[in-house]
Amino acid sequence: MFWRTFILVVFGIVNVVLFYRMIWSPQGLIAYRNLKEQHAALEARVAELDKANLALSREIRLLQSDDNYVEKMIRQRLHYVRDNEILYLFKDAQAFSRPGGASDEGKN
Repeated sequence: MFWRTFILVVFGIVNVVLFYRMIWSPQGLIAYRNLKEQHAALEARVAELDKANLALSREIRLLQSDDNYVEKMIRQRLHYVRDNEILYLFKDAQAFSRPGGASDEGKN
């Protein structure tokens, strides 16, 4: 009877230790959930970067092959005009037309 009780107590202690390690150890469920959240965040960031990379690749391809697109970009970003054209720049319009409200003032 003693040995039976002793073995049950030892198995109970082993179970408690294993349960503790399963939940709170560095390889436990809590650490796993944290790693899973980090993985999801990194996957989202990779998807964002892939989108940005694709957009930049398209723009590079257009700049290399489409003269009309090159002219459009030069006219928009550098404010170039053709002969007999007048360009009006409004401060408020610049602030709203650029992402983040950045303007080209003071830039070369």
